[in-house]
Amino acid sequence: MKHKFYGGVHPAENKHATEHKPIAQLAKAPAQVVIPMSQHIGAPCKPVVAKGDQVLIGQMIGETAGLGAPIHASVSGKVVAVEPRPTAAGVPGMAVVIENDFENQVSPECKPRDNVDSLTPQEIIDIVRDAGITGMGGAGFPTHVKISSAVGKADTIIINGAECEPYITADHRLMLEQGEKVITGLRFIMRALELDHAYIGIEDNKMDAVAHLKSLVGEKADISVEALHTCYPQGAEKQLIQRITGREVPPAKLPADVGCCVFNVGTVAAVYDAVVNGMPLTQRIITVTGAAVKNPLNLVAPLGTSFEHLVEEADGFIEQPSRVISGGPMMGHAVYELDVTMAKATNCVLCLSKKEMPGTSNMQTCIRCAKCVNVCPMHLTPVYMNLYAKKAEWRETEELRIMDCMECGCCQYICPARIPLVQQFRTAKFELRQLAMKK
Repeated sequence: MKHKFYGGVHPAENKHATEHKPIAQLAKAPAQVVIPMSQHIGAPCKPVVAKGDQVLIGQMIGETAGLGAPIHASVSGKVVAVEPRPTAAGVPGMAVVIENDFENQVSPECKPRDNVDSLTPQEIIDIVRDAGITGMGGAGFPTHVKISSAVGKADTIIINGAECEPYITADHRLMLEQGEKVITGLRFIMRALELDHAYIGIEDNKMDAVAHLKSLVGEKADISVEALHTCYPQGAEKQLIQRITGREVPPAKLPADVGCCVFNVGTVAAVYDAVVNGMPLTQRIITVTGAAVKNPLNLVAPLGTSFEHLVEEADGFIEQPSRVISGGPMMGHAVYELDVTMAKATNCVLCLSKKEMPGTSNMQTCIRCAKCVNVCPMHLTPVYMNLYAKKAEWRETEELRIMDCMECGCCQYICPARIPLVQQFRTAKFELRQLAMKK
């Protein structure tokens, strides 16, 4: 049984540049990686290495301080700095800077396991925790916490293979080229949650991935691979839950409150690497695309690789980009310099040409047409949220449930006045958090 979620839009997909390009290895490894200590929801990790230390691939360099996931070296070499560095989010954050020795030496602690079939649910959760795995398609919630909190509570596992953002094809290529990791990693999560069935939701613009994963599941029938009608933001977990199960997650509630647990396909592939190969999360697949780059492509790169290096792998710019975005055009963040580096949840470096991103200089006055209300998948009223936020009337803004806004960009996409609504809402949410802290 398939259901429809409220709202949503149908932006141009623009995936043609990379959807048929296999995942490529870096032609040239980065000479230096800058690994942020905050790559997840929760407190930043505490560095456990110092300047001058030698590190190996997979060695822990950041330990958790509360809610979080440990961080590991993505290259072998020498730590040359432990200091604040710019991040793709636009604010400085503590980072460990490693000078690559190009020897690719792996920590002796990272070795394949022979006993994967006998692992208990708790042992799987512990492995996921120690591997530093987080959500790789969204906010970066620590995966071991998500699994632990859903034990005995969730009855449905959903894997997000929708990849609904325009331009991005990293998950699509992962499902086609490393589908065995996705299926096997999912079965480890099923064992951890002690559930015997799961769903994989994939939009129907990726039918080759649907067919491939169905063939890998075979006759076992413990995993249902669902082809979903393409609609943005179907990859958001609340919308994906409603689309597959018909259950609606109430405001301020979590998927586990309606018996569901959602993971990205990249996350379950990382679970496979951790459980079977003993390898922490040190690299990921990323799409480098947009009309401003010469050779759009899908890459696998070590965490901490700079955007500048990734753009060089795509043979540089055809023209000076109008905007470079970390992520997709709907929910991504514009970066102000290419020195920033990729993290666990970075799935795309999008380099938009002036034709693709003409700017917002022709912004007009809101006429309250309510198109933004019609497309908001969270049943909010962006027109009034914007009105009160502009006037800094924070109590009224909060009463309109602005904190439930997931910043998907549907309202801004549909707005005929070209008002930068998402930026307004991000600013308002920041102000409300500051006020809550003062109280």
